[in-house]
Amino acid sequence: MDIRKLQRITVEALEDVKAKDIEVINTTKLTSLFDRIIVASGDSNRQVKALARSVADAVREAGGTVIGTEGEGSGEWVLVDLGDIVVHVMQPAVRTYYNIEELWTGSSTRPKGKLQRAAVEDSATEEAEPAAPATPAAKPKRARAPAKAKAV
Repeated sequence: MDIRKLQRITVEALEDVKAKDIEVINTTKLTSLFDRIIVASGDSNRQVKALARSVADAVREAGGTVIGTEGEGSGEWVLVDLGDIVVHVMQPAVRTYYNIEELWTGSSTRPKGKLQRAAVEDSATEEAEPAAPATPAAKPKRARAPAKAKAV
């Protein structure tokens, strides 16, 4: 399937289930593993799972292949591997914490609540050289709660 068609199907599937902050990142010149990363947010575990399911179903209906899906158990971050496109659907807190957009674009700014149509439509023919991926900033470790003892 053509990358532009696959990208359009994916973004439309995300929009159908009301995804927020959809961002398409062209990684063609950064890695040979895939051509696009699409990142979107969902407000709850249920919506994140529904967004990922919507993408997988739409791609299959269009005759595309879904290689795999990861993270559906928790629903905080679900990854859908479409081969040429990797879709990350995350809850806003998880998306902010991991900030994968900055890893691939070198910029921490992203659209707030709007899909940038020009970026989606033109990213397949983009001529500008994308920024090199930035190294991730050190993230503070979270303290773990002590394990609870089970009563027998």
